[in-house]
Amino acid sequence: MEAIIEVSELRKRFGASVALDGMTFTAGPGLVTAFVGPNGAGKSTTMRVILGLDRPDAGTALVGGRRYVTLDRPLTHLGALIDPGALQPGRSGRNHLLWLAHSQGLGARRVDEVLDLTGLRPVARRQANGYSLGMRQRLGIAAALLGDPPMLMLDEPFNGLDPEGFVWMRGLLRSLADEGRAVLVSSHLMSELQDIAGHVVVVGAGRVVQAARTTDLTARFGSLEAAYLELTRGLGVLS
Repeated sequence: MEAIIEVSELRKRFGASVALDGMTFTAGPGLVTAFVGPNGAGKSTTMRVILGLDRPDAGTALVGGRRYVTLDRPLTHLGALIDPGALQPGRSGRNHLLWLAHSQGLGARRVDEVLDLTGLRPVARRQANGYSLGMRQRLGIAAALLGDPPMLMLDEPFNGLDPEGFVWMRGLLRSLADEGRAVLVSSHLMSELQDIAGHVVVVGAGRVVQAARTTDLTARFGSLEAAYLELTRGLGVLS
């Protein structure tokens, strides 16, 4: 399966509210693609449509040329971090991952590998309701990596991390892209994205405002933050 996430002409309404208005972009292999925009721009809805959690009114969202809901063992194709709190709090971190692994035909060895990769081995047998936000975030990343997928989609992966965690996350995202994976990252931390993203998709009001190489945007505006502020001016909603 080719490592590519393709979103084409997605449209979605929730009642009278337009969430997606022709959202179209591609996240290709070997790159971290930054997916940025103000609150209410349609980022979360787009990610939910990609995962089949919301159904679009029109358009398509494909991972490796197929709809996510049609995939066998989907975690081996696309790993996603959408809500790090989406777990059974009475389970240990390791048992949470084991449950996911068994659903995908994966063994305990892979669980231990991602626990080591995310630094969670020392707290793996602690109940998840005792985890800090940063630890839950790392557990969500471990779950996304469980199937060793060629594509990853991460929503605000830096949330709750301490400075050491920021450094770790930067290195992880770079290494995943360097391995040829397609990595789609949504975040409001422009300074972090500027250092790791090769491509940027700026969205507002449910559509793409600008899609360009990071170096082109920084050359034009001076920084990714300046580009974001200029391109999304007037497109945000109150948080």
